[in-house]
Amino acid sequence: MGWEFRGLKPPANPKSKYNGESKYDGKSNGKGTYDGRGRYVGKSNGKGTYNGKIKGNGKGKCESKYKGNGKGKDNGESKYNSKGKDNARATTRQRVGGAERGSGVSSLRRTGAFGLRLEDMARKKLRVGILFGGKSGEHEISLRSARSILKAVDRKKYDVVELGITKEGRWLQSGAAQGLLGGEAAAEEAVGETGLSIVTAAAEPETGTGLDVVFPVLHGTFGEDGTIQGLFELADIAYVGSGVLGSAAGMDKDAMKRMFFAAGLPLTPHVTLLRSEWRTDAKKATRAIEKALTYPVFVKPANLGSSVGISKVKSRKELAAAMDLAASFDRKIVIEQGVGGPGVKPRELEVAVLGNDAAEASVVGEIVPAKEFYDYEAKYELNGADESVSIIPAKISAGEAKKIRAMAVAAFKACDCAGLARVDFLMSPGVKGKPAEIVLNEVNTMPGFTSISMYPKLWAASGMSYTKLIDRLIELALERHREKMETSFTR
Repeated sequence: MGWEFRGLKPPANPKSKYNGESKYDGKSNGKGTYDGRGRYVGKSNGKGTYNGKIKGNGKGKCESKYKGNGKGKDNGESKYNSKGKDNARATTRQRVGGAERGSGVSSLRRTGAFGLRLEDMARKKLRVGILFGGKSGEHEISLRSARSILKAVDRKKYDVVELGITKEGRWLQSGAAQGLLGGEAAAEEAVGETGLSIVTAAAEPETGTGLDVVFPVLHGTFGEDGTIQGLFELADIAYVGSGVLGSAAGMDKDAMKRMFFAAGLPLTPHVTLLRSEWRTDAKKATRAIEKALTYPVFVKPANLGSSVGISKVKSRKELAAAMDLAASFDRKIVIEQGVGGPGVKPRELEVAVLGNDAAEASVVGEIVPAKEFYDYEAKYELNGADESVSIIPAKISAGEAKKIRAMAVAAFKACDCAGLARVDFLMSPGVKGKPAEIVLNEVNTMPGFTSISMYPKLWAASGMSYTKLIDRLIELALERHREKMETSFTR
């Protein structure tokens, strides 16, 4: 890892010499040399700390005070050249977790792990960015998740930074980000015309301190699909959740199913078509669907979450509208065979997975949708008597629960997930003495994270509180980043 100087501001005239109007009354330890032209203003205080500033010749000032290493000695690694200025080749002993020692360098920045300065690493609190909003159709769900996390996160452990992204893609910090949680109008009023990038949004205004870890509570496109994860990788910032591949695979239902199939995991028959294929020849596409599948089928955009754009199709006359809806959200459309056949309503089961290489599965939960299937309205908009019901743990046999939990971890690994994922299953009732059919539906790499969302509720039922779950996810993010630092990217 490299180190980057962030020290003294250069004088206005880089060639100017110190005017020698004052002198240094103490002594160096013999390892640093001083010339007769540039002389220190103050006296040594006896502990090796110089109490004065170095003045220039009127054309520029050196703005930092020089301190020793706290032991009364200059460390002997910094020298002044014959013109009374820093020779730009001074070295400083690098000591992680403590103050810099010796030479006249006011600060260092570590350009490797987490973008931290040395003095930042001595802080007791981790600086955690909670990132929310985004440009996807699940923007409002992200805000709900972020509000719950910000309310529950342990602020004795973490220095929390709110980071928001508007629907237009503008980055917001502090008051403007908090305004986004209260509504778009409040955010616009707070931020005015100025937006931020990941670099400026992550930095503390007064010190420029970076983040230790980011919790991207972003659902759907541009947040859960590998795009933001690629940005974090380039910025070398630890972050909660799956990496680029796992996130992209978890978003793309077609790619996900290919990985499930390669891993030998059970899944429902399906067909994938491109939007261009549907629009070019709808009749040909319809024949391909009906040749491979029987009604009812489910038509889905390949890259979207929260059941946005999904339709249940019971006959050919309903197919065109469903295909057009899905095509409005993505260029790739997945058509799935309904589990159990006509008239059968399969049970919808969910498992929360937590971990990196050694992932663990929660108890199995069940969703009883308020509607025919668990669509966006059933998930987020219906309340009271019309609200969908969650049953935790699900009323299934011990053998079925064991099988489903093992399949959840296998699906997590098949898609190269990390940190967290919710794995969804469909289970048709057993008939004529045959066991129930259990198939994988999908993995969700950044599931809803409100206090009443299934992911945290499943872990609460497994013995882990909401606040402890946040702690564990941050630990896993840092663990994964440390593991990444063991990898060489050059010869």
